[in-house]
Amino acid sequence: MVQKYQSPVRVYKYPFELVMAAYEKRFPTCPEIPVFLGSEILHESRSEDGAIHVVERSCKLNVDAPRLLKKIAGVDYVFFIQKNTVNWRERTLRIEAHNETFASRVVVRETCSYSVHPENEEWTCFEQSASLDIKSFFGFESTVEKIAMKQYTSNIKRGKEVIEHYLKELISQGITFIPRWSPPAAKEERAAAVGRAPGAILDPGAAGGSREPAASPCPAPEAASPDADKLDADYIERYLGQLSPMQESCLIRLRQWLQETHKGKIPKDEHILRFLRARDFNIDKAREMLCQSLAWRKQYQVDFILQSWRPPALLQEYYTGGWHYQDKDGRPLYILRLGQMDTKGLVKALGEESLLRHVLSINEEGQKRCEENTNIFGRPITSWTCLVDLEGLNMRHLWRPGVKALLRIIEVVEDNYPETLGRLLIVRAPRVFPVLWTLVSPFINENTRQKFLIYSGNNYQGSGGLVDYVDKDVIPDFLGGECMCTVSEGGLVPKSLYQTEDEPENSDHIRLWTETIYHSASVLKGAPHEILVEILEGESVITWDFDILKGDVVFSLFHSKRAPEPSHKEATSPSPSAAGDNVQLIDKTWVLGVDYSRVESPLVCREGESIQGSHVTRWPGFYILQWRMHGPLPCSSSSLPRVDDVLASLQGSSHKCKLIYYYEVLASKDFRWGIYKGFAVSCTGASSTSHLLSV
Repeated sequence: MVQKYQSPVRVYKYPFELVMAAYEKRFPTCPEIPVFLGSEILHESRSEDGAIHVVERSCKLNVDAPRLLKKIAGVDYVFFIQKNTVNWRERTLRIEAHNETFASRVVVRETCSYSVHPENEEWTCFEQSASLDIKSFFGFESTVEKIAMKQYTSNIKRGKEVIEHYLKELISQGITFIPRWSPPAAKEERAAAVGRAPGAILDPGAAGGSREPAASPCPAPEAASPDADKLDADYIERYLGQLSPMQESCLIRLRQWLQETHKGKIPKDEHILRFLRARDFNIDKAREMLCQSLAWRKQYQVDFILQSWRPPALLQEYYTGGWHYQDKDGRPLYILRLGQMDTKGLVKALGEESLLRHVLSINEEGQKRCEENTNIFGRPITSWTCLVDLEGLNMRHLWRPGVKALLRIIEVVEDNYPETLGRLLIVRAPRVFPVLWTLVSPFINENTRQKFLIYSGNNYQGSGGLVDYVDKDVIPDFLGGECMCTVSEGGLVPKSLYQTEDEPENSDHIRLWTETIYHSASVLKGAPHEILVEILEGESVITWDFDILKGDVVFSLFHSKRAPEPSHKEATSPSPSAAGDNVQLIDKTWVLGVDYSRVESPLVCREGESIQGSHVTRWPGFYILQWRMHGPLPCSSSSLPRVDDVLASLQGSSHKCKLIYYYEVLASKDFRWGIYKGFAVSCTGASSTSHLLSV
């Protein structure tokens, strides 16, 4: 595999001619670079007018490699051929180097250039690129590659320090100005004007003086624009932070690749850098991840979400999260009172689409705040801190549909907003928290998990707690601080606000969530709502979770060995509404106990109730979940219908019932380990059922 390196643009705040004089001091030997043992000129030439000067050298290098490897290779030193071409007219120097030793086994190529800064002609820019291709090396290819990359990167920044060392040495000797090259005729005229013999100054590097300081007296300009074609090293340090030479190279190469191939908007440098960090600076993996994310952003118009998304009033009232100043490191601080949030109610009232879109808007806002804080505090801030309060967290938060929604949101955020979370502070974690952590943590990247700090009880107070990461005057009042926090306190979402398909989510945008967790259904008299579940193996678990929004229904579960034929059933209710999409699966010719059997006793579900339950299947075949309108039980000589049943029947007979429901089939082993809400204990036996009601 070919290893490549590309440097950012490094700037010397000195004129090109003075930098060249400092560069020449590196030859024939350079004590400042221990690995460079010496050089010998092989060829030298000049153009007739002296504008072009070409020097070809053989350079002797000492390689810091194990003695055994040197003995196997049969060499103590390696030799490189370096060709320098300086163009005094254009004020450029191009350096081309390649290895002479082991040229048939290892190919090393390096290209460097010095040129005038495009915005300040008194400054000089330096760029460097290199490639390493190890074809074979006595079976030590991987070892040689690591040694070569380590030694090369360790000398990259050292090179700039050496040039600056010699610049200071020149200035200390009184050489602060070297005139620019000019054609021979102009030189003779200038020499005569100052009383010198014609041709006395043949090379700008041969002149010295103290006309003015070499360094430009004008103040340093702002770091290079992030939209510039090339990245400046000072810009990287100011806005992106300290990066190793190879990390800088990965950023520049990926950025160049995007500029050459990507047709859409090029993401900001800090955004590209996050994807590189998420993939440990493996440029191929980072490129794949970033391209998938860019396609996702374009498809769902995520770049415009801050302008287009307006949280519904219900979300603003019951969503217990919001931005709150910043932490001690200058990171934007987001507070989430998860324990006070009715996550179940929000999912049922708003749907997964609105919640996901809101979370994405939070991440987009977080990136925007990081940029603002970078400018405010004068240092790179590329991530934020999240403070999660779990006071009030209970099993209600751990019901399976909600956990599925949470995992889906985590997946989207991990794929498209990597390395945006700098620190996660979890406080007042209750005993139920380990259950949630067991479910969620496998889906969180290892780098992200290492940023979690968890405090149970009141351990967050005092030294070692929040005060280590958040200033005292910023700690919210509900955590014992003095700062008033405007984050909503949440509360239970009224069931009257739960959403049905008659009240669809906002469809003005492309849906991010293609599948919904909860479905809605209407049940009329004579038109039950039925769902078919095929079980191929025994010992599976059918789970369900539904809410009765209107009317009373009876829930039943049946089993059949043969597949039913779906048929639409006309409603016998006097209501003008039709049965809609309700399909009756149980044929009217079927006989209970012959064609199908009941495996769960009928359960009367009243308006406003939430029902969760499960059934461990005993046989393969077809299982039918049925909701039918509740009516009075048939009378017998020994049993009369209850008064409330009669009243409910009379009251609801002319109205359709409404419900929202969720169901899923699990492997028995998964269910027994407590993945489903409320069933942390093992379900044993051939058949087991449980119903949890919360009115």
